[in-house]
Amino acid sequence: MVSNVSPTPITVAHGDGIGPEIMSAVLRILDAAEAAIAPEVIHIGEQVYLSGNTSGIDASAWDSLRRTRVFLKAPITTPQGGGYKSLNVTIRKTLGLYANVRPCVAYSPFIKTKHPAMDVVIVRENEEDLYAGIEHRQTTDVVQCLKLITRPGSERIIRYAFEYARMHGRKKVSCFSKDNIMKETDGLFHRLFDEIARDYPEIATDHWIIDIGCARLADTPEMFDVIVTSNLYGDIISDVAAQISGSVGLGSSVNMGAQCTMFEAIHGSAPTIAGQDIANPSGLLLAAVMMLVHIGQLDVAARIHNAWLATLESGLHTADMFVAGESQQQLGTQAFADAVIKHLGMQPQTLKPVSYTARDAIQTLPYERPEVRKELVGVDVFIDSPNPDANALAEALLAQTRAPFKLKMITNRGVKVWPDGFPETFCTDHWRCRFVGLENQALRHQDIVALLGRFSEAGLDFIKTEHLYTFDGVRGYSLGQGE
Repeated sequence: MVSNVSPTPITVAHGDGIGPEIMSAVLRILDAAEAAIAPEVIHIGEQVYLSGNTSGIDASAWDSLRRTRVFLKAPITTPQGGGYKSLNVTIRKTLGLYANVRPCVAYSPFIKTKHPAMDVVIVRENEEDLYAGIEHRQTTDVVQCLKLITRPGSERIIRYAFEYARMHGRKKVSCFSKDNIMKETDGLFHRLFDEIARDYPEIATDHWIIDIGCARLADTPEMFDVIVTSNLYGDIISDVAAQISGSVGLGSSVNMGAQCTMFEAIHGSAPTIAGQDIANPSGLLLAAVMMLVHIGQLDVAARIHNAWLATLESGLHTADMFVAGESQQQLGTQAFADAVIKHLGMQPQTLKPVSYTARDAIQTLPYERPEVRKELVGVDVFIDSPNPDANALAEALLAQTRAPFKLKMITNRGVKVWPDGFPETFCTDHWRCRFVGLENQALRHQDIVALLGRFSEAGLDFIKTEHLYTFDGVRGYSLGQGE
């Protein structure tokens, strides 16, 4: 009990869809357990979007978040279309919430699951990857989304995963990537994982290609302990893991940053069931438990968590957890909250009771940028041309190519179509044309500008360029077929 503790200010957003219902349930439980909190309510999400603010959040909300540095957030809805950006992504990136930690635990036999021994923690990078949201329509046929993986971002999340494992007595950290295909982006993530793992010799490690890793996670989650991965993969596999543990409605997460921390359920706003009093508040409640641990109210956190476990044991379940003949009673959102409140002070009898101890915040090392020698060795020029004849495009490019460049290849959707292309290859209007330097000739930016100038005069529609570099003599770009 913490009745004599000064209330900790927290920022609360009731959200959209089922958000207000589950937040109401959670706040009632926190109040009944005498959590010493002072909520500051902010309004974000759909109504703010529809009022004309395309960010979904106004200045007063940011002021509260920067003041309290603790955010309990219900799910929000991002309107479809209209250029609205995901507010979840905006908050995470703006506040530097780089680590998304998602525990996925089975509660067998009280919650139906095929994996009764499951206890997996997914540590998801939270700020970059495809979630940077940098997209462009480049031709009539082709749109692009940039996948950004950075060395400092990867180092920070990977080290966080190992520190988390060490702090919580976990035995293994697994890395998921797709570096057999994306050798530069996912390749960097995997290489850094191997490097950082050497600093934690007591922790076992393995690496999985994301597709087979996800399959193994869905089939045999008991083989995993802590999983660290990039943003998109982590988003997908954490929902898979939560579902196979019993229900996505049980999934909670903490978004950790150096200055601020956000706690939320992993599921969305589920507008199709909003207002029906059937949503499961458990994910948001377990997020609130993590929040209480974060602000040092360990006894209250354990009291609520154990009451929730005892409620599950009693067979009082929301619709997503209810199994006829096994559960005792199906409850609505608010009735489930009432049941948890009635179980405050009780401990589970079969499931393991929870207790919390104070732990220092996880600190990761400051990033040290390596000194490397960067050398320009070529340029990929992307051309918009509706003519499907790669040979005709090559002729037009060769007519404008001068020293110090030579045209090495043309690809379409990543497949080489010149020289020695196959007539069976389907081509769009988006062509990557690779120019490399002639032997023993250094390249300068002025050379690329001159090349593009000739293309412009010849009516060739170049839409973007990517410079080709080596770093300490190591190629910093993917090869094409036959290179």
